[in-house]
Amino acid sequence: MNQPEVLIDIRAVLGEGPSWDEKESVLYFTDILEKRVYKFSPADGSLSRYAFPQYVGAVVPRQSGGLAVAAQDGIYAYDPDSGSLKPIGLPENPDPDLRFNDGKCDPMGRFWAGTTSLTDRAGASFLYRLNADGRLDVMLEGVSISNGLCWSRDGTVMYYIDTPTRTVSAFDFEMETGSIRNRRTAIEIPESEGAPDGMTIDEEGKLWIAHWGGFQVARWDPATGRKLASVRLPVPLVTSCVFGGSERNELFITTARIGLSEDELRAHPLSGAVFRVAAGVKGAETHRYLG
Repeated sequence: MNQPEVLIDIRAVLGEGPSWDEKESVLYFTDILEKRVYKFSPADGSLSRYAFPQYVGAVVPRQSGGLAVAAQDGIYAYDPDSGSLKPIGLPENPDPDLRFNDGKCDPMGRFWAGTTSLTDRAGASFLYRLNADGRLDVMLEGVSISNGLCWSRDGTVMYYIDTPTRTVSAFDFEMETGSIRNRRTAIEIPESEGAPDGMTIDEEGKLWIAHWGGFQVARWDPATGRKLASVRLPVPLVTSCVFGGSERNELFITTARIGLSEDELRAHPLSGAVFRVAAGVKGAETHRYLG
């Protein structure tokens, strides 16, 4: 496996939610706790910062222009040029202890995003699906820390991570309706590897999983549950990853520094940076929100 390089030398407290805008050839990602969305252009190295009034967990391009963001209390349409922020999907019974975390669009342009508790309540959270018409549906209950999502290339399987379970779940996925059923365990992550966080998939159907506390992004085979390869990183808190670049064969990796002691930060000073590695395989595209 190739060695990763530092792509963006920042110190995000909790870098997360990356997406690749293929039309603009830019990378978006968030710093949840600093309430920021970042846009990075690999072509010229420019980095733009957008401040939000609340936590923001994930960001995706929107088909009609601008971005869709999973913020603290719901999903919003955001226009980076004007700074306009408008709600497009808010939970019916909001719980102020919950915030939205990781999210991603399925191949039909529905935005899936889940929540997590600000006070670490187990089983208090949900996985939602925001449809193109703005309807927000609860798809899973009893979630603790909703994280990675991706879909098989043929669109028949959805993979999902609720981090404390230390597993990757697979669901049968109905492309037309966006329904999920038949949950089963595809991968079990040993404690020694760190906890599964964000995730993406390559065109060979293998999962690339960010390992929180594991110093790595690892490539796993969901058909066998086996670990195939590992990208070792010089930081412990690896949060998520997305494929991008002109050939979509570069893996962009977000990391964090939250909770690290002064000694740990001295030992791992690049914590919070964004890394890039040549993956040697083409990855899934970032789907746009169609609403």
